[in-house]
Amino acid sequence: MRDVAALAGVSVKTVSRVVNDEPGVSADVRERVEAAVARLDYRPNLAASNLRRTGARTGLVGALVQDLSNSFSAGLLRALEDSARQHGTAVLAASLDEGADREQELVHDLVSRRVDGLVIMPATARQDYLIAELRTGTPAVFVDRPPRGIDVDSVVVDNVGGARTATEHLLAQGHRRIAALSDTRTIHTASTRLVGFAEAYAARGLEPDPRLVVPDLRSSEEATRAMHALLELDDPPTAVFTARNILSSGVVRALAERGLRRQVALVGFDDFPMADLLDPPLTVMRQDVGRVGRAVAHMLFERIGGDTSAPRHVVLEPSLVVRGSGEIPLPGR
Repeated sequence: MRDVAALAGVSVKTVSRVVNDEPGVSADVRERVEAAVARLDYRPNLAASNLRRTGARTGLVGALVQDLSNSFSAGLLRALEDSARQHGTAVLAASLDEGADREQELVHDLVSRRVDGLVIMPATARQDYLIAELRTGTPAVFVDRPPRGIDVDSVVVDNVGGARTATEHLLAQGHRRIAALSDTRTIHTASTRLVGFAEAYAARGLEPDPRLVVPDLRSSEEATRAMHALLELDDPPTAVFTARNILSSGVVRALAERGLRRQVALVGFDDFPMADLLDPPLTVMRQDVGRVGRAVAHMLFERIGGDTSAPRHVVLEPSLVVRGSGEIPLPGR
């Protein structure tokens, strides 16, 4: 309200009268205040204000992830929930499904429910819309994807380095025609993993065949169709790097349908349940989801507890888990 008052050139009491639709304010002043309210995206919440003034908490945190059914999101939430329980806090979770409008709506909804903090795996290109929410005193920690447009705490994985390691592993088996299947390029993790893929080639003075790079795949079914198309080429790939676990499952299905599971090498980014039981077992770049979740929870509850230090940005390293699919050598080698 002080920010609105300063922008409109009026007192805080006048702002209070306008937002509460009380009489005694001229039309000109009311118009100035309403314009300032709109510009600053101010939404009064008396109950939340009372909670902040008294230092009270609701015992709730909100977590917005891309897909609750995905093993990465599920593992992240479980780690967050375990930590939250130790703080006497429950977790409200929802899927964003890469929807920017859905993200903003859910953030506003959670803030209106007076959650003590937010964990966000963003779908939006920029998150400066959160400035109004953060002004209320609600801390936020970003996970998997770094914030853009604002500077707040974040925990991410080294996607470039992980993809580079995965691709180098396939190059070391003699493969040069390596396909790369990726999610939507506007998603930070997808674009940076393709950067790592290209860097591994460049380090050897090579370039990947652009016909073998297939971005913008959103489902396992799309990955299966894309892999079949790649295998129809006159010079098909001898190895595959998949930048997301659901794409890995789609590629495995295509290779199985063509009887090529032991002829085409495959390394996937992200582990998933029973990947080790495939034939051959799937080699992956594994993110330590539990460690990610614990790091996020530690940051969040420190902020809820009153930590006002500068934002921190943690980058965790993924690890190569060798199981068999990524060690299939180039035929004839």
